[in-house]
Amino acid sequence: MDARSNMTDTQTTDDATTGPESADAPLHRRGIKSYVIRAGRTTQAQTRGLMDVWPRLGLNVADGRQDLDALFGRRAPRVVEIGFGMGTSLIEQAESHPENDFIGIEVHAPGVGKLLDEADKRGLTNLRVYREDALAVMEECLPEGSIDTLQLFFPDPWTKKKHHKRRIVQPAFVELVRSRLAPGGRFHLATDWEAYAEWMAEVMDAAPGFTNTADAATAPYVPRPTFRPLTKFELRGEKLGHGVWDLIYRHDAPHGES
Repeated sequence: MDARSNMTDTQTTDDATTGPESADAPLHRRGIKSYVIRAGRTTQAQTRGLMDVWPRLGLNVADGRQDLDALFGRRAPRVVEIGFGMGTSLIEQAESHPENDFIGIEVHAPGVGKLLDEADKRGLTNLRVYREDALAVMEECLPEGSIDTLQLFFPDPWTKKKHHKRRIVQPAFVELVRSRLAPGGRFHLATDWEAYAEWMAEVMDAAPGFTNTADAATAPYVPRPTFRPLTKFELRGEKLGHGVWDLIYRHDAPHGES
């Protein structure tokens, strides 16, 4: 679930920024993306997922706005995860919580293929996948107020100051998340980069319509929730003494909104 598995540190000719962009900044500004697709070999199982399972569980931006009840054949809590990496954690969540429906978004072909192969082998029917830009999926495919939980785990921190503009957590992105969350829905972020955790908290605390769910003793962070499965990446980091920071914000409906 390390969302950085499909990203590399690349140069950009855009002017450097030192802080989050405003909520009015366009999400699809030319030349700036929060990820970089790198070439990679796919295994036989991953190829099977992309070729054989994709027609049943794969979704495309070209399909347009989704009726999620029709898509899953029921009305259920909806969880969307952006950047699921190789999909291990998302598969575990979908299998452990059959009462929920899950949509994963990832651009890295091997990760998508592995997730689809595993979902098919485990007979999961509560999972769908986009191999697309998450911003395009959010803007063009997911209805307003249709998501109960949005998960963003270990996105690329883009550590160099001149690359901070590439960080996905920006005011405009957070406003897009708010519009897609149902009232009471939650935005769950996690990172192993402390400076990015501080950035996330700064952006989220300034965003309208959100309340931090952390206790005063640990704010702005929450202890790792048991429902967020540990990944190999995170376990390896723990052994090396690396920290992990979780933040969970609740979308509060404006007064009078149901």
